[in-house]
Amino acid sequence: MAQNDFVSVTIVTYDSGRFIKRCLESVLSQRYPLKEVIVVDNASTDGTIDILEQFEGRCHVYYNEENMGFAAAQNQAIKLSNGDWVLTLNPDVLLLPNFIQALVDAGQSDSRIGSVCGKLLTMTSHFEIPERPVVDSTGIYFNPMLRHLDRGSQEVDNGHYLQHEYVFGATAAAALYRRTMIEEISIDGEFFDSDFFVYREDADVAWRAQLMGWKCLYAPHARGYHVRKVLPGNRRALPPEINMHSVKNRFLMRIKNISGNLYWRNWFSITARDLMVVMCCMLWEHTSLKAFWYLGRNLKRVLAKRRQIQVRRRVDDEYMASWFQYAPVTKKAPKKMVRVLSRSATAKT
Repeated sequence: MAQNDFVSVTIVTYDSGRFIKRCLESVLSQRYPLKEVIVVDNASTDGTIDILEQFEGRCHVYYNEENMGFAAAQNQAIKLSNGDWVLTLNPDVLLLPNFIQALVDAGQSDSRIGSVCGKLLTMTSHFEIPERPVVDSTGIYFNPMLRHLDRGSQEVDNGHYLQHEYVFGATAAAALYRRTMIEEISIDGEFFDSDFFVYREDADVAWRAQLMGWKCLYAPHARGYHVRKVLPGNRRALPPEINMHSVKNRFLMRIKNISGNLYWRNWFSITARDLMVVMCCMLWEHTSLKAFWYLGRNLKRVLAKRRQIQVRRRVDDEYMASWFQYAPVTKKAPKKMVRVLSRSATAKT
């Protein structure tokens, strides 16, 4: 079904020596034949470069002289790629052998599917798989407070999430993006917004893609494992710089993408969450106050991006509001699509 589509796998490394060898081995062991692997290293100092040198004959490896951040380095890798589809991958991900095939099969079922995600399960930082499988992500969803969360995160996987269905977006830890969509929704030549540097850039892409009429499909037969380091409950254990970017990017994403209608529908939830974020920064997390200074200095450029996004919007307010609920929202895939994809998955197992 997918033999004519070429896939580019793009990976950004930064001090990823603990993970990258096994990640690349799982990518190179994929049963899908038409693929290239592009790795961009953001000036690692932990031995990652020594490991990457071992893969230079099988992968295209590029070494940056400084840490450009995840978003900018992924954009760099995407521009170097040639695929009809781009699979962004974190170095702490391990793919099962049919992962790419299942994603591409699903993406080919509808030309307006711009992104596809699979079922990611958790594993330890030593790439050990727990006896009881626990879900890491089956897609991104938003709630009325404008928090974006991973659907199913930290739930014991007892055989649910087995249906092909539309979700709001895909986590960039392992997300397949259609080249046509990448080109159509990019702003000033950037797919991921480099202002984000790291964290939330995939949710920003998902929101922008939805505004411009693209769909994201969850494909349950694509399975992999992920070492999740950033969770809602472990903020205090994260580096201050990551927390600062988290605060900054929450507001960057909203300034660019939200409509007045969506804001007024959820103004109380949004305002309550905003007040909590600001108060926490003022009382405890002082290093994150730099986020508001950044927003003020760059507001003119951010508003220019907003104008480009909103003028290209294709969907109405009712459609967008339908996605912002406290429980994860999914939308059924057509029965014909599900039957075809299920037969394809059965034939290839």
